[in-house]
Amino acid sequence: MTLPVQMGGVRLPGDSTVEHVTVDVPAPGHGQVLLRMRASSICGSDIRAIYREHLGHGAEAYQGVIAGHEPAGEVVELGPGVTTLEVGDRVAVYHITGCGSCDECRIGYPIGCTSPSRAAHGWQRDGGHADYMLAEAISCLRLPDSLSYVDGALVSCGFGTAYEGLLRGKVSGRDRLLVKGLGPVGLAAAMLGRHLGASTIIGLEPNAERASLATQLDLVDVVVTNPDDLAAAVGDATEGRGCEVTMDCSGHPAARHAALEHTATRGRCVMVGEGGRIDFAVSDLLIHKQASLLGSWVSSLGHMAELLDLLDRWGERPERVVTHRFSLADAGEAYAVAAEGASGKVVIEWD
Repeated sequence: MTLPVQMGGVRLPGDSTVEHVTVDVPAPGHGQVLLRMRASSICGSDIRAIYREHLGHGAEAYQGVIAGHEPAGEVVELGPGVTTLEVGDRVAVYHITGCGSCDECRIGYPIGCTSPSRAAHGWQRDGGHADYMLAEAISCLRLPDSLSYVDGALVSCGFGTAYEGLLRGKVSGRDRLLVKGLGPVGLAAAMLGRHLGASTIIGLEPNAERASLATQLDLVDVVVTNPDDLAAAVGDATEGRGCEVTMDCSGHPAARHAALEHTATRGRCVMVGEGGRIDFAVSDLLIHKQASLLGSWVSSLGHMAELLDLLDRWGERPERVVTHRFSLADAGEAYAVAAEGASGKVVIEWD
């Protein structure tokens, strides 16, 4: 296969703008592979901290690279020293590369690496919104035959983030689950929470389109669109006890507070939604209920591999939450749809 010399890609200069660029197709270095992109989805973090305006610092500092941190593609070239992959392999990509030596990297969480060498696709190194992308071989996970490239792209961040949060909350068949915010991560949390055994799943989503999607996909047992109705809905579903596990995927202060409020005694409240602040009565909502408040960021590399295997065994398809598909040429429209906050997952696809 003869590769082109140049390729199209997308950068995000801010001000809700997409910039199309033409750049050289990169060559893989030691331990790297070149991927032909097949699917690359848009994350809420892309909208919040890059597309609208460049808000991030540290791990979220955008350095003007090719956008997109939820990539899946086909291996088309191997760099020196790569023995774990072959040309033609279908892979999803863990989107952060760490130093490999710190405590977080050693336990499989490069997301927590604090080394200056840490780099995330779409933030500090070129991401998946281009025809080709360089990736570290160690970050590439083969896709089971049952999963599409779009499934893999969704696992790369959104579904992996939801799965990690559910693991942090120790969701099982003993639990009723409340999900605050039924955007793509919330939809993923509901879908995976069901497979992990949650007996009842309640969702809060003020946006009517997203609430309707959760119902159509049969991901929740109860969906609430008016926050004022949540207390009654949770009370009816849990005999007034609250949910054993609650997860906020919205990042909204009121939703976070409500998640804590509706966490059962000795329950677990997991916060996944980025940004903002929260103020709450510690004694009433945490200490006296002996509840656990947990923060969760992104999956480990090991848990991402585990999730791919589980999805294959469950016969589940993350692609079910996709509502909009675009070509790279229409990336501007794709970002605009994602920024409206009314859709399911938005994906850029190649033939």
